[in-house]
Amino acid sequence: MARAGGTDRSVNVTDGKLAGPLVVLSAPIVASQLLQVAYNLADTYWVGRLGEDAVAALSYSWAIVFLMVSVGGGLTVAGTVLVSQNKGAGDFQRSHHVAGQTLSFVTLIAAGFAIVGYVATPWLLALIGAAPGSAPHTLATQYTRVIFVGVLFMFWFFIFDALSRGWGDTRTPLYLMAVSAAVNVVIDPFLILGFADNPIFAWIGMEALGDGLYAATGFEGYGVTGAAVATVIARGLAAVAGLYLLFSGRVGLQPRLEDLWLKRKTVRKIFDIGAPIATEQGFRSLGIALLTAIIAIAGDQAVAAYGIVNRLSSLMFLPALGLARGTETVVGQNIGAKQFDRAKRAVYISSGLIIGVFAVVLAIAIPYAESIVAFFIETTGEQSAVIEIGAAYILIAGPAYVFLGVFQVMLGGFRGAGSTRLAMIFSLQELWLFRLPIAYAALTWFALGITGVWYAVAISFVASAITTAIWFFRGTWMNRVVDGPETTGSNEDRTAGETATDTTGGS
Repeated sequence: MARAGGTDRSVNVTDGKLAGPLVVLSAPIVASQLLQVAYNLADTYWVGRLGEDAVAALSYSWAIVFLMVSVGGGLTVAGTVLVSQNKGAGDFQRSHHVAGQTLSFVTLIAAGFAIVGYVATPWLLALIGAAPGSAPHTLATQYTRVIFVGVLFMFWFFIFDALSRGWGDTRTPLYLMAVSAAVNVVIDPFLILGFADNPIFAWIGMEALGDGLYAATGFEGYGVTGAAVATVIARGLAAVAGLYLLFSGRVGLQPRLEDLWLKRKTVRKIFDIGAPIATEQGFRSLGIALLTAIIAIAGDQAVAAYGIVNRLSSLMFLPALGLARGTETVVGQNIGAKQFDRAKRAVYISSGLIIGVFAVVLAIAIPYAESIVAFFIETTGEQSAVIEIGAAYILIAGPAYVFLGVFQVMLGGFRGAGSTRLAMIFSLQELWLFRLPIAYAALTWFALGITGVWYAVAISFVASAITTAIWFFRGTWMNRVVDGPETTGSNEDRTAGETATDTTGGS
C-alpha cells in the first residue's frame, strides 16, 4: 500500500466483524483526545494558581484560538474523507497524492491565520467581552499571540492526525500525542510559575533545588504566557515527528514531494468537501465566542467558571468525539467500497457504545461536581462563586451529554460519507438555532442568571439530537465522493449508493 517499506498500522474495517475494528480504531482517538485535554487541564490547573483573572484570560483566549483551530481543522477532515474513500475504493496512489495536497493547502491557510490572528488579537478579545486594559484582556492578549506564533506546529499535527485517521491508523498519532502531552505537563508549571516557591519541588521534597535554581537564574516564570510557550514547544515536537513519519512512508501513507505542488482539481475537491466543515467549525467557534460574551454579562466569575467547565466538558465529550471520528473513517472506507449497509451499521454501533460510556462517566462526575471544579482554582475561606457556578453546569447540562454523544456520532457518519454540507447544517442548528438564542433569553429576558445558560446548553443538545436523528433515518445522506476501481458489492448496495448520491447532491 505504501510506496516504501514501512509499518502499516491501519485497521481493516471493510471486511469481517464491525464492532471490534470500530472500537480498535476509535479507542486510540479517544486516548489521543484525552491527552489533548491533558494540555488544557494542565494549563488550567497551573494558571489557576495565579488567580481568577488568569483563569478568565484563558477562557477569553480559548474562544479566539478555537475559532482559528476549528476553521483550519475543518479543512483537514477533507483529507480524512478523501484518503479513506480512495483507500476503500482500492486507489492507494490517489490517497498518497491527496495527503500531500492537503498538507500544502492547509499549511497556506494556517500561515494566513497566524499573521491575521497575531495582529487582530486585542480587537478580537475586546469583541467577545474582555474589557481593554483589564487584567484578563492583557493576559489573554499575551497568551493568544504566542499561540498564533506557533500555529503552524499545531496545524501540521492536526493534518498528520487527519490523514492517518483516513488511512485507518489511529495509533501512531496517539503515540506522538502522548509524547507531546508529557512534555507539556512537565514544563508547564515551570514556565508558568518559575522556580521560586514552585509547588512541584514541595511535592517531591526538593524545595532546596527550587530555591537553588531560582537563586542561579532568577526565573520567576512567564505567568499565563508560559502556558502558551509550553504548548508551542510540545506541539512542535509532535508536528516535526509526524511529518517525518508521513514522508518516510512508515505509517502506510507516503506523499512524494511533487504531491505538495498544488493541483487545481485536487484542491477544488478538498475545498468542496472541507469548506462546509471549515464553515461549520468557524461558525461554531464564533458561536462559542458569542456564548462567552453572553456569559460575560454575568461577570468575570461566570467566565472563569465557564473556562473550567469547558475543559471538563471536553473530558466528558472525549468518547463521543473519538467514536465520531472513528465512524468517519469506517463510513468513508465502506462507502468507498460500496458497502452502504455496513456504513450505516457503524453509526448504530457507535451510538450504542456512546450511550453506555456516557452513562458511566456521568455516574462518576455528577456526585463530585463541586470537588471536580474546586480542583482547578485556588480558594480561601468559603467556596467561591466560581466553584458553585461550575458545579451547577455539571449537574444541569451533564445528563444531556448522552444526547450530544449520539448527535456527534451521526455527524461523523455524515462527514465520512462526504455529506459535509448536511453535517454543517445540523451542527450549526445546535448552537445558533437552539443554544445561543435560548441562553441570551434566559440570561437577559427572563433573569434566570448563569444557570439559565446551563439549561440552554442542555436543551440544545437534546433538540439537535432529535432533529438529526429524523434526517439520519431517511437514509439519503450517503454519498460516494471518489471514483475508483469497481469493488464487489450486492446489487442492493449499489442501488442504495446511487440513490443516496442522487438525493443528497453532495450535501
